[in-house]
Amino acid sequence: MLLYLFLTIYFIILITVFTYASHRYFMVYLYYRHRKDRPVLKGRLDALPKVTIQLPVYNEMYVVRRLITASCGLDYPKELLDIQVLDDSTDETKELAERCVNEFREKGYDISYLHRPHRTGYKAGALAEGLKAAKGDFVAIFDADFVPQSDMLMKTIHYFSEKAVGMVQTRWTYLNRGYSFLSRIEAMMLDGHFVIEHAGRNWSGRFFNFNGTAGIWRKEAIYSAGGWQNDTLTEDLDLSYRAQMQGWRFVFLKDEISPSEIPVEINGFKSQQHRWAKGSIQTAKKLLPAILKSDLPLKVKIEAFFHLTNNVSYLLMLLLSVLMYPSMVARINIGWFQMLVTDVPFLLVATVGISFFYICSQKEAYKDWRSRLLYLPMLMSLGIGLSVNNSKAVLEAAFNKETEFRRTPKYMIEEKNDMWANKKYKVNMSFLVIFELLLGIYFTFNIYFAYKNHIYISIPFLMIFQMGYFYVAFLSILQAIRSSLPFNKTIGSNEGGRQAAMAA
Repeated sequence: MLLYLFLTIYFIILITVFTYASHRYFMVYLYYRHRKDRPVLKGRLDALPKVTIQLPVYNEMYVVRRLITASCGLDYPKELLDIQVLDDSTDETKELAERCVNEFREKGYDISYLHRPHRTGYKAGALAEGLKAAKGDFVAIFDADFVPQSDMLMKTIHYFSEKAVGMVQTRWTYLNRGYSFLSRIEAMMLDGHFVIEHAGRNWSGRFFNFNGTAGIWRKEAIYSAGGWQNDTLTEDLDLSYRAQMQGWRFVFLKDEISPSEIPVEINGFKSQQHRWAKGSIQTAKKLLPAILKSDLPLKVKIEAFFHLTNNVSYLLMLLLSVLMYPSMVARINIGWFQMLVTDVPFLLVATVGISFFYICSQKEAYKDWRSRLLYLPMLMSLGIGLSVNNSKAVLEAAFNKETEFRRTPKYMIEEKNDMWANKKYKVNMSFLVIFELLLGIYFTFNIYFAYKNHIYISIPFLMIFQMGYFYVAFLSILQAIRSSLPFNKTIGSNEGGRQAAMAA
């Protein structure tokens, strides 16, 4: 009886994971089904409006000049730009940013430096504070890791000729995509979100979200939705849903790109993933009840549920990992043939579904998409390897544990020979690496167990888990050691960092 109860729990978790994974098929379907419904510019504004550019910054000494310079280089009438550097920094970034602002002000730019001596509300608080002084009716936002293209405003502003449009989002691309094995996999993961999910949701009339940067808002839409709020770690996701619930229409421009710098060290990447995972569950708790009770179309409600709760799948994946060995023992006692007609099909369909999703994202965005598929197996492993890190985030959100907004370090890494280990802003390695290592060892044993019991069909799936946990754990340890070497501390001193920033 206990055996059957255990297997029941295992299969409930497996089927739930399968459901979330299979949702990727639906995203691909929406993308191709609604390609003809992609946004079309239906008119042009009679006159170009004044636009406020908000640049939220917190300790970004390596990239702040690059950000300000690119923002001042936007191909838009200078007299119609209102540029705000919203700086909460506590280090040399303050002097660097203010000096850069003064340089461009002397050149005739309407640019202001707004420094807060505190981080109340974190990024949401900084944006809300800046909005009080915003001169434009439209607000474009760029994070410190972005380099806005000069034609970005001219390619987006005229979509606001439709009075119902509240926000226009461009697609992220990556300056340092080819920097390392990790950066290539990260870029593929983000491509799936931007190329397929955003487009599929937006073009089919479902809700999608502003990504915190590389987009432009109608200021009225921000205020009518209740403004920037800081009760979640994903203030962008939160405001996006509130604005769309108020009736504002969003536009996603898949073919208009905004270059950015993605994390090059895994502990920073894990910190970013933790924030996004936790924030999405916080937003789900905050808004899903109202969404489900509203008179919104059923298709919008269903997709909102999957979108906002998707990170629960990491916790389910972790539970599935822990239960893997007992489930194999139980199935051997029942008969291994039952495995072939029960969980193997679920795992196979889910694996193929996720692979298909990312293959389509690469095919739709890049001409050389076939060469990128070599990274697909490791992309799937990395997703599993992140389950410990992201499960912690989900549980923190579920049990209302408050944590600070930890921004992702940026090092101005653009070329292969650029270095990050000799710079400031490292993210400390989490104690969770112990659990990632143990899970890697655990799956090594599971592979041996499957081999000894002739369950050969399970071995490829088990290896995906094993590689994922070991990759995340070992890379976390190796990069933490590399960044702590004595010579790195010397090079990464405050004066060295100042020189690097000035050179940039």
